[in-house]
Order: sequence, then structure tokens, then C-alpha cells
Amino acid sequence: MAANFFYLKKTCIIAVVLRLLFMIYGEWQDATMVVKYTDIDYEVFTDAARHVANGSSPYRRATYRYTPLLAWILVPNITLHKAFGKLFFVLCDIIAGYLIHLILKTEGIVDYTAVKYSWIWFFNPMIITVSTRGNAESVLAVLVLSTLYFMLNKRFILSAVLLAFSVHFKIYPIIYSLPLYLMVGWFARGKGGECGHTKQDGMLQVIFSHISHPHQLLYAVISGSMFLLINGVMYYMYGFEFFEHTYLYHVTRKDVKHNFSVYFYMLYLTMDTSFSWIISLLAFLPQLILVLVFGVKYYKDLPFCLFVQTFVFVTFNKVCTSQYFLWYLSLLPLILPRVKINMTKALKMLLAWCISQALWLSAAYLLEFQGYNTLLLVWTASVLFFAVNIWILYTVIVNHTYSI
Repeated sequence: MAANFFYLKKTCIIAVVLRLLFMIYGEWQDATMVVKYTDIDYEVFTDAARHVANGSSPYRRATYRYTPLLAWILVPNITLHKAFGKLFFVLCDIIAGYLIHLILKTEGIVDYTAVKYSWIWFFNPMIITVSTRGNAESVLAVLVLSTLYFMLNKRFILSAVLLAFSVHFKIYPIIYSLPLYLMVGWFARGKGGECGHTKQDGMLQVIFSHISHPHQLLYAVISGSMFLLINGVMYYMYGFEFFEHTYLYHVTRKDVKHNFSVYFYMLYLTMDTSFSWIISLLAFLPQLILVLVFGVKYYKDLPFCLFVQTFVFVTFNKVCTSQYFLWYLSLLPLILPRVKINMTKALKMLLAWCISQALWLSAAYLLEFQGYNTLLLVWTASVLFFAVNIWILYTVIVNHTYSI
């Protein structure tokens, strides 16, 4: 046990050192190159934190579309050092990796093996780069993984509270509400125990018995009440602009700039026509249906369920950028121990995922920085990336051995 703890500790130390080296390099690049290492969003966060430190609203900073909590957390960017936020995001990175290790152990994976699977997060160059550039996705990773960890350990109240904070921080974790709710009932009935129905009961009565356990209702009340409380406090402090910038903007936005989404080109071509809302609706429906279906089908294997839901949500979303990939990459190590794919096929999947991204990025570079009209080529690369993701999802599902 002591040896395994030392092994995990050494992993965390190396992961921290790597991230600090990336930060040092980033400072050098920011000072010497035209293209900056630091994410533009980090400048937005810092400006919002400055407004908070001066006693005003973070939304005085144009393009700040996040919870005020983030600006509060980053006030030391102003009062201590501008790198505080990056260090905080790195800390969240390490905590997320540790939570991955804990969840794997909860799922029955031996300590040494759990550490090795956590390397997928600790030493992933994309994840290291995102946090050290000043992106806040690692904070959300901690909230989501904590929600999952406490659910798997039947700490329903803590899980409910953390779910509320997760959805407050960014809207998309609301998709986890259904499988979490169903999982509470499954745990409460003793993992598949009787619900008090007989063969003579109708289908609706059977369904109702699976969604009406007192523990489930308590989970819904606590998570819902906490979400309303957090948002009520924010609304009291900042008024309607809090709702407008934190939630309404993301729900109503029409982002037709090129991105990884397979829908961006259709939305771009129809943005000034009456077909725009139809395209948006048609794009939303398969995403919603698949998220709900997978939530019901796989909830008993919760880590796998959340991964599949997130992967589908990102793949079918109307807007898809590189930082969205972190939403499911934080869950990827949790499912790999039970995905029975040989190394050759796994490498093919990884190469296909990376190459399809590289093709998209090459076309986007020609469009953005060289001025070539490659918009159709960018969309073609988006279609290829979409197809690769569907293939990966199908392969993972059919080769997964469930933990129940």
C-alpha cells in the first residue's frame, strides 16, 4: 500500500513539474512571439477579476460569459500575481487526476493499475496545454469527477450539491441529471432489488416505481434547490446580466464561425434565412435523443454512461472546439479498463482521431492566417472528423464489458 501511494505521489510530482515547465515556456513565448501562448480567455478572466476586485460587476468586461464565481476565484490575479489563475487551474488538473485514480479504485481496479490509467490525464499534452494556457476546463473536470465519485460511494447529498455547482459553472453537465437520478434509485433498491411491483402491474406503474424512490426525490430536491440558491445569490448581486451572459447567451447564440461541428457550414449558409431555426432544431434533436437514450440504457455503469453521453453531446453539438474534448477526456481513463480493444486497433483509432483533427486545423489555418477560401474544405474535414468520432463511439460501445 505504501509503495502504491509513493507511486501515485511520484506521478503527481512529475505532473506538476511538467505543467510548471509549460508555464515557464509560455511566459517566454508571450514575451518574444507574436502568437501568444496564453489563452485569450485568460485575459478575459483577469479583466473580470479586476472589476470584481474594484467592487463592480465582472460583466463590465465584454465577452465575459461565465459564472461570477470564476472571477471571484481569480481575484488574486490582481492582488498577488497574474499567474495565480494558471497555478489554480494546474492544481485542479492534479486534483482531477487524483479523482480519476480514486474512481478507478472504487470501480475495483487495483491501485497500481489505477495509477497507470490516470497517466492518460496526468501526461496528456492537450490537457497540460489547456490548463497552462489559462483555460478553466480543469475546474469543471474536478466538479464533474467529484459528483461521480461521491455518487459511486453513495454520498448522495454531496453528489447532489456538486452536480448543482457543475451545472452552474457550465450548462452541459445537466445531461448527467437523468443517469444520476436513476442511479440513486438503483442503489437505494439494493442494485436491482424489487420495487414492490408484480407481474400484473402495468408498464407505467413499473416505470413509476423506478423513478419515485424517496432517495431519488431527495436527490432532485437538493440538487435543484442548491442550483436555485447559487443562481439566486448571483442574480441578487448582479441582476439580469448574470442570467444573460452566463446562460441565455449560450442557449441563444448563433455561432457560424468555422469549428469542428459538422453543422457549422449549414448554419453559416442559412444564417440570414428562415431555414436557420429549422437547421438548429434538426441539429439539436439527435443530440437530445441520443443523450437521453444512453442515459437510460447505461446508467447502471455510471462512468461509462457519462462518458458516452458527453462524447455524443460534443460530437453532435452545433459548436465544437478543442476545449470541448476535455469534457470527455476526463472520463476516458475510467472506461478503458473494461474496453477490450487490442493495441493495434486502439492505435488506429487514436491516429484517425488525431489525423482528422490535423486535417481540419490545416484547412482552418489556410483560411484564418493565409486568407485562402477553404471554408468548404474546412467543412469537409469536419464531416471526416464527425465520421471518425462515430466510428470510435461505436467501437467503444460494442467492445465495452459492463461493470454490473
